[in-house]
Amino acid sequence: MQAEDMLPGGQDQVERDGVVIRKGTVGAFLVNARLWCDPATSALLRQDAEHDIINSLPALRALGLFDVLAIRDSALRKLVEAAVE
Repeated sequence: MQAEDMLPGGQDQVERDGVVIRKGTVGAFLVNARLWCDPATSALLRQDAEHDIINSLPALRALGLFDVLAIRDSALRKLVEAAVE
C-alpha cells in the first residue's frame, strides 16, 4: 500500500473506527516525541509537545501504530500507556 492509497491527493483526513485521522498525524507525533524526549527542550515547549502527543493518541491507536511499533524511550512509553482515551 502506498500513502496515496490511504489518503488520495486532495484529501486531508480519513475516518477509522469513528476517529478522524488527519494527514500528518504520525509525522507530528514523531516531531513532538523527539521534542518531549530531548532534555534541551524548554519546559513550555515540552508541555506543548506532551499536550499534542496525548491529543494524537486516539488517531494513532485507530491507525494501529502501537500494534506494530514499540516506543523505545521508557518515559515516553509510560506517558503514552498512561494516557486514557
